Amino acid sequence: MLNRWTRVLLHRAKAVLVTGVIVTIAASAYGLGVFDSLGKGGFDDPATDSAKELVAEQAAFGNKAIDVVLLYRSDTLKADPAAADSEFARDVAARLAVIPGDAVTSVLTPWMPAGRDAGLVSDDQHAVQVLISLAGAGQDDQSDNNERILPLLERPVDDGLSLDIAGPWAVYTGVNETVSADLARAELITLPIVLILSLLIFGSLVAALMPVMVGAISVLGALAIVRLITNVGEVSIFSINVISLLGMGLAIDYALFVISRFREELAELPTDDPDASRKAMRITLATAGRTVLFSGFTVAAAMSALLVFPQNFLRSLGYGGIAATLVGVVTALTILPAVLVLLGRRIDNGRMPWRRHRPVETDTEHGAWARLAHAVMKRPVVVMVAVVGLLLLVASPFLGVKWGSVDYRVLPPDHPAHVAAEKINEQFAGEKSSANLLLSTGDQTQVDQYVERARAAVPAAAVLPVASENGKTLLRATWSGNSQDETSLDIVRDLRDVPGPGEEKVLVGGLTADTVDLLGSIKTHLPWMAGIIVAVMLVLLFLAFGSVVLPIKAVLMNVLSISASFGVITWIFGGGRLEGFLDYSATGFLDATQPIFMLAILVGLSMDYEVFLLSRVREQWDRTAGSGLTPTERNTDAVAVGVQKTGRIITSAALLLAVVIGGFSTSGIVFMKMIGVGMLVALLVDATIVRALLVPATMKLLGRWNWWAPGPLRRFWERYGIRES
Repeated sequence: MLNRWTRVLLHRAKAVLVTGVIVTIAASAYGLGVFDSLGKGGFDDPATDSAKELVAEQAAFGNKAIDVVLLYRSDTLKADPAAADSEFARDVAARLAVIPGDAVTSVLTPWMPAGRDAGLVSDDQHAVQVLISLAGAGQDDQSDNNERILPLLERPVDDGLSLDIAGPWAVYTGVNETVSADLARAELITLPIVLILSLLIFGSLVAALMPVMVGAISVLGALAIVRLITNVGEVSIFSINVISLLGMGLAIDYALFVISRFREELAELPTDDPDASRKAMRITLATAGRTVLFSGFTVAAAMSALLVFPQNFLRSLGYGGIAATLVGVVTALTILPAVLVLLGRRIDNGRMPWRRHRPVETDTEHGAWARLAHAVMKRPVVVMVAVVGLLLLVASPFLGVKWGSVDYRVLPPDHPAHVAAEKINEQFAGEKSSANLLLSTGDQTQVDQYVERARAAVPAAAVLPVASENGKTLLRATWSGNSQDETSLDIVRDLRDVPGPGEEKVLVGGLTADTVDLLGSIKTHLPWMAGIIVAVMLVLLFLAFGSVVLPIKAVLMNVLSISASFGVITWIFGGGRLEGFLDYSATGFLDATQPIFMLAILVGLSMDYEVFLLSRVREQWDRTAGSGLTPTERNTDAVAVGVQKTGRIITSAALLLAVVIGGFSTSGIVFMKMIGVGMLVALLVDATIVRALLVPATMKLLGRWNWWAPGPLRRFWERYGIRES
């Protein structure tokens, strides 16, 4: 297929380029409208108890969850206590009167009968909380209603009251707004740096612009694909994050692979050969193009493993990742080659001053990287034991990881929602958490008996009635502590063990219950994700290299580098270290969804470099067939040449990608910092320690077994395998 496409492209380069430009313009016009179609929810698993509780609760009573918390304070009223002053109550009621009735299902104040015992008055009696439950059948509807009421509540009023807004939706809104602002700022910072580094790497302006071009097209094309997906299903706004990351990140890799090989082949041809650019591109697509194709399939397969999760948030990351990857591959194999064929040697136009009188550099077979590989292969056991031991040591903190989900602490310390939550914790006798308990009975005797059992089984929780109608009863359990603490998670688990009336299962929902169910859902689906990734990697790498040993080795290498990354983020963010340097508030746990996202991306990016390196090793191995060298000598030579030919390019790609990923670590959101730091560590470990040390050591020890496959599989590969030509 790739050979047929190469023939078309080489003879129709202008047509391919014009078509690509037209498609890109159309995709841009369509894709940039995707933002109005993206959802803001999708964090729940519909099959879990907390999700079922919310659905049943809404059907019986409307939503009763505490979605928005308003903190009103008056330091001017002279009455003592001020919260008992009728003027205070009137002013708060006037503020709340602007809320549209169809936007909420409940507004609870301390002056209502149900709110008198709910702890809604501050310790100093000068502040009160108002608890709001938003209307809406799902998270997107509730988000829309939250956005409706906030401007009304925040408008200036001269009544002497101050207002702070906390609660889950204040946090979600703050995260969305901060992430969007951080991504925009990161792109403004990283794109110029990427261009400058590309100038240093390529030495010419024209060549340096190519990665930026491929990246821009990848992002715009992926946005168009995601908008198409929104026509048949819900897609979260967080899909934009992965499109931005992979669209630009993979563009850098693919453009480097293709341009470097093209320049290398072009430099080997006579300068007066009018067909030189086509000859160079033919070899480029058969080698680097094949690498890009396989790498893209591997990355897309890794991202597709996210589709096994029921949370739409994670599936949306998969949609965005697949779209960005596939568009990046198509761009790197269509528009970019067409541009290079038409430019020819003009790819080096606009040379930097220090490169104007120097020929284009090509990697020899006996440079510094080859010498390093030979040095490693002289003592492969020592190197392998040392490197594996170091990586396992770095990964060891991950053994003690604790998991949680989003709360106000993921926001910057000065964010209004974070500040509001801290004020509530300080002024209302410490932080409180809650869970909603839904009973399928309205019989008061049975309800009272259940409350007694719940209080006896979980004495730390106060259980109070909320509503009762239509044969259903809603209770609320509250306790001291953060909703994501291990103690809170255990309280929810204990509440679920309390038998309901008639031994029925009581549905328990709320923020802490959501986290318990999220962790359970991830634990259930993670093995499926891992199985899909490993199976696809083994199959694709076998088809590429005809070996059953190299794919297994590649999987183990990935496990090592990714484990080291997870160890680092556990040590930093799970242990609350480097808070001042990284400017974040420690939570004591890792957000459970983000390592899943990191796993999918890191597997893809690691395999990107693995395929590129092994392709050059395999190319040299095949080239020396019949050379008279022994298999051991051929293997040593192939590994050294492969490392030499790819060392500079992989290092350059890693450096550029590190800049893109590093932008995430500047985010004000804790889990975005975690993604940035974790991926940066994995990338640097993979591109340096693993590729330069561990791969040569293991391939030296394996020798000719690197290319082994059982007879039937060998014959299958010889007939159907995809090899360079």
